[in-house]
Amino acid sequence: MIARSFATRLAVCSLLASPLAFVGAASVATPGMAASEIKAVVNKQPITSYQIQQRAAFLKLRRAPGGVQAATDELIEEAIKRQEIARRRINIPDAAVDEAFARFARDNKLTEAQLTQVLSQAGFSAKGFKDYIRVQMGWGQAVMANVRQTERLSEQDVVQRMLQQGGAKPSTTEYTLQQVIFVVPNDKRAAQLDRRMSEANSLRQRFTSCQATYETARGLRDVTVRDLGRVAEPELPPRWKDDIKTTTRGRATKPQATERGVELIGVCDTRTVSDDQVAAMVFQEKDMAAMGKQEPDKAFLNKLKEKATIVRR
Repeated sequence: MIARSFATRLAVCSLLASPLAFVGAASVATPGMAASEIKAVVNKQPITSYQIQQRAAFLKLRRAPGGVQAATDELIEEAIKRQEIARRRINIPDAAVDEAFARFARDNKLTEAQLTQVLSQAGFSAKGFKDYIRVQMGWGQAVMANVRQTERLSEQDVVQRMLQQGGAKPSTTEYTLQQVIFVVPNDKRAAQLDRRMSEANSLRQRFTSCQATYETARGLRDVTVRDLGRVAEPELPPRWKDDIKTTTRGRATKPQATERGVELIGVCDTRTVSDDQVAAMVFQEKDMAAMGKQEPDKAFLNKLKEKATIVRR
């Protein structure tokens, strides 16, 4: 797993140079921006002059240099990222994007409505910003997936690494997990989410074991319980990893709003495991953490750009 510092660099908190970057922005969009023509094509995907104008406004809002040329370059790179995200079938749920948008507003001491207004006044939009957030999140996952594939350790590599450490075989924690989903339909999300979050917190307080969850869930409406089986710590989903690690056996994590509704993870059991497969995972996690400092995202993007067909007009 890539280090948290690397994941953070790809996440929303890195989108702007500073929380103050939004303050004072007042470049209002004009009706003429609606007239648009194709200015670049990336693997048959067009980039229009209107998109470039909007991205130039977004760059100005971020106090980033460049103007039209920089906006075009950024959109070309973003198109390549989107295509790789789609190729890997990575899906970033709306709930995660909305949560990031709301968190960004709070970090900048704004309400979501105020943030939307600031973006609009600058010639950008809340939808455009959310699309940008989605790409950043998806790209982070694509980069991690690529590193896992290209840096997989062989059995010989693992043995050599263990010999370097005096023959000691590393160990890790293996978790037996259970997923509890309080389903919220998309068309009822605004009306039901807070209530479902309250219900999930109530179940969490009563959670004593995974065996008892099925019985408890029978008395609740639209609740799905799934046994996730055993998962080693290096393979924990990034979104849940910290919460799972700090949750004791027989308890459940804090609920989170997801694309399905509200979810929590029950920690049914934990144990320490140590074998060749675990050793490979542990060593790879350390290697990927070190790679995070070397910005593997840039190297991966450059490789994709070399293969891409890019036409500027």
